[in-house]
Amino acid sequence: MSTIDVVVGRIGKPHGIRGEVTLDLRSDEPDRRFADGAVLRVEAPRGAAFTHRTLTVSRTRWHQTTLLVTFEELTDRNTAETARGVVLHADVDPTETPEDPDEYYDHQLVGLAVHDLDGTLLGEVSGVVHGAQDLLAVKSVDGRDTLVPFVTELVPEVDVPGGRVVVADRPGLVAPLPD
Repeated sequence: MSTIDVVVGRIGKPHGIRGEVTLDLRSDEPDRRFADGAVLRVEAPRGAAFTHRTLTVSRTRWHQTTLLVTFEELTDRNTAETARGVVLHADVDPTETPEDPDEYYDHQLVGLAVHDLDGTLLGEVSGVVHGAQDLLAVKSVDGRDTLVPFVTELVPEVDVPGGRVVVADRPGLVAPLPD
């Protein structure tokens, strides 16, 4: 059976001198995704000197509201520094759903019809962009590529079984600006 690629986090700065790093979580299930022994695929930023293709979780702990992770391959502060900005990916069974009903895997969203609050078809979700803020990539009905911040104020409804998302469209967000 094939799996789906899911972004689960991004490595931040080193913490201490033994290779521990901070993690910018992209999952509401950190205990599940960062369990001891979990092997995660890596995507290094362009131009980075980081050469590992995978990282293996050795241990995790919380420091206030920040998840700290020790990977087997990062043994000291210098190697941990080379991992800064690396995006971590996990393989997920396509039938698996998140434990939190308000969380969605990218593959669940891609292909959903995008409607405005009045029910007018605006386009289709073509992808999810992860960064400081998650964005829905939408291919509009007129063929333009647009990005919608994936926040409740702009995306008040996600209906995966119904095959649609509702966007509180603003002029120029998905629909073109009026002439």
